Amino acid sequence: ELENQLTTKSRTLDELKQSLASNGGAEQTPEALSLRIAELCEMVDSIASQVAQLKTSMQSILDQWRVYDEIYAEVSLMTTRYLYCINQCKPSVVSLEALKNQVKTLQ
Repeated sequence: ELENQLTTKSRTLDELKQSLASNGGAEQTPEALSLRIAELCEMVDSIASQVAQLKTSMQSILDQWRVYDEIYAEVSLMTTRYLYCINQCKPSVVSLEALKNQVKTLQ
């Protein structure tokens, strides 16, 4: 969206340059208008550069989030498996008498 707006603004600046060349400028001198348009063109180029850097940075961040999501899903699955195993491996609760009888049987 920003790139589209920059393209539109660049076209507007080009139209201003053409208008300046044909009209000669009514309120300001042509040199002043020319200088102002040049400054605006530099600003547009600077913003375009910043947008490109932002786009690269955002792509990097998006890639890092994808990796995070994949690892998180894997860890979540492993945690669920471990909790299941822990629940399955729990010894059943028995009374003291039952344990004494088991010890006698084992002896």
